[in-house]
Amino acid sequence: MDLTSLPLIDAAELERLVPMRRAIAVVEETLRSGAWSPQGDIPRTVAEVGAGQLLFMPARLGRYAGVKLAALAPGNAELGLPRISGLYVLLDAGTLLPLALLDAAALTSLRTPAVSAAAVRALAVPDAAHLVVFGTGPQALRHVEAVRAVRPISRISVVARHAGRGQAFAARCAQAGTDAAAAGAGVVADADIVVCCTTSREPLFPGRLVPGHATVVAVGSHEPDAREVDTELVRRSTLVVESRAAALAEAGDVIVPLRAGAVSAAHIAGDLADLVTGRLVHDPARPRLFKSVGMAWEDLAVAAAAYGLATGS
Repeated sequence: MDLTSLPLIDAAELERLVPMRRAIAVVEETLRSGAWSPQGDIPRTVAEVGAGQLLFMPARLGRYAGVKLAALAPGNAELGLPRISGLYVLLDAGTLLPLALLDAAALTSLRTPAVSAAAVRALAVPDAAHLVVFGTGPQALRHVEAVRAVRPISRISVVARHAGRGQAFAARCAQAGTDAAAAGAGVVADADIVVCCTTSREPLFPGRLVPGHATVVAVGSHEPDAREVDTELVRRSTLVVESRAAALAEAGDVIVPLRAGAVSAAHIAGDLADLVTGRLVHDPARPRLFKSVGMAWEDLAVAAAAYGLATGS
C-alpha cells in the first residue's frame, strides 16, 4: 500500500476544516444520534516507556474506525518540546483500510476542549461570566476558546505554578478582548466556571471554596491516583463523567474518594450522553463537576468529520 497517497490532515488543516464551534457540535451530534454508547467502547492501552507513556486508542463509529497512537512525555516541557505527540489513522470500518492520517496532538487539543464545552453548555449557568483556568499549556488555551464559544465569558483568571507563565497566558487571553489576569487558587470562590488543565497529581484548590452555582471541569489526568480536585468538591457536587466504566478505571478524581469511602459509585449522576440528551437533571444549588479522561470515540468523531469535509464524502 502506498501510504504517501493518503490524505494528511495536519494541525492547520484540521483547524480550517473543524474549528472549535464545529468540533463542539460534532461531539454533541454524535451523542444525540446514539452512534456511541458506553457498551461499545474499547478501553485504551497505556504502556509506560521510560520517558512517559504510549497510548493506543481504537474506536468505531458507523462507517469509520480509527486508532490514535499518542505519546505523553512530561519531561519535554523542560526541553521546549511538545508534551503530547502522535499520529491518528482513520480507517474504513468495513475493510479496515486506511483513509487518512491526522496529527494526533492537534486532534487531542481540539476534541478535549470540545467535549468539555459540550458539558459546560449543559451544566453551567447561562450567564456564566467569570472563568478560572488552572494551567497555561495548549489545553488551557483551547479550553478558554471552547468555553467562550458556549458562555458569555467577560473575565478570565489564570492560576499557574509559575507567576511569569500565568501573566503571559493572561496577556494572550486579553488579546481576544476579555479582561484577564493572573490570580491565586482562592479566586475559585468567585468563579462561575473552573477549568483544570494541569499535570498535577494533587488537588489544586479547596473544594469548599467553589460556589454552589459553579461548574468545574477537570481534564488533566487519566490515572487512578492523580487528582486535580479534592474529595470535598466531589462530595458536594453533581458528578458527571464521560462514561462510568472509564471514570472508575482511570479517573483519580473519582477513584480516590471512592476508595476512601467518602462517596459511592452511585454518586456519579450520569455520563456525558445522559447530560447532552437531557436525561440528567442536576440540582442548581450544588456545584457541577465534569471529569474527563479522554476517550477514543471523541478522536474518531472529530477525525471523521474532518475527513468528510476534506473529501466531500
